[in-house]
Amino acid sequence: MVEHRVCIRCVMDTTATEISFDDEGVCSFCRRFDDKVLPVLEYAETDQCRVELERVADTIRSSGSGKPYDCVLGLSGGVDSAYLACVAVDLGLRPLVIHVDTGWNTATTVDNIERLTKQLGVPLHLVTIEWDEMRDLQLAFYKASVRNCEIPYDHAFYASLYRVAASQKIPYILLGGNLATESVLPASWGHGALDLRYIKSIYSRFGTQGTLRQYPTISFWQHYFYYPIIKGIRQVRLLNYLNYNKARAMEELKERCGWEDYGSKHHEAVSTRFFQCYYLPTKFGIDKRKAHLSSLILSGQMSREEALEELIEEVKEEVANKL
Repeated sequence: MVEHRVCIRCVMDTTATEISFDDEGVCSFCRRFDDKVLPVLEYAETDQCRVELERVADTIRSSGSGKPYDCVLGLSGGVDSAYLACVAVDLGLRPLVIHVDTGWNTATTVDNIERLTKQLGVPLHLVTIEWDEMRDLQLAFYKASVRNCEIPYDHAFYASLYRVAASQKIPYILLGGNLATESVLPASWGHGALDLRYIKSIYSRFGTQGTLRQYPTISFWQHYFYYPIIKGIRQVRLLNYLNYNKARAMEELKERCGWEDYGSKHHEAVSTRFFQCYYLPTKFGIDKRKAHLSSLILSGQMSREEALEELIEEVKEEVANKL
């Protein structure tokens, strides 16, 4: 049995099986951050990066000349994607905002999305996933006892964004993913959300229908060849061009749009709260807050002491009834 160890710099530990420690007790996630991520975050604070951001925005604006929209913006309902919408509007972009409703939204999420899009004056396109099939797929993942039962939502989100972008002939997709708050994410804790063969394999064995009919999918070929090369659709993560601070972003969202806080990262969906707060810790001993908080520690947005205190909820009944 592997001895339990915790990094002396962040809060990552040996529940991430790929972790290693140097002689000082600093983990491999921290060292990777210093080598790969920190230079990007430091560059984001420079005038040169600001010029590059303006150049990227100008390219996106030019691509939409004569069209109603110049980009598709994926709005999950979380802080990162909501703040991204503000950034896009401030840069003079004309996004078609896409929200994928898988049936797990909280009332707060719905209100936040409505207030945000109304305040920013941007159009909202709602993609609603057929609930019976979504429920069956979600249950199939839990029956399979795999580590990432959020794949059904994540996959539908990306597939829907590409479908809308292709149908509207929009070449840019804006995503809220960023290095400042998401630099630490152990591969051993999950599985790639875009692995369609994996999804189909689980559903064929544990689903009740055997074949997905209405659920939106994106294949390896579509993701890496058809959409980017044939259709010319590109992903852009604008927050990596900014000195992005989550706490400041939340305050701006509250002042600008009447935003309500969910309490923790990705808790805008009931299913995600259950998955991260109960399923993973209970079944696998995995607490994803450690990765989220470690990202904030390394980017200077939180102290290790604050993170440890936050680590010292449960939504089983609500999710069990819905499933």
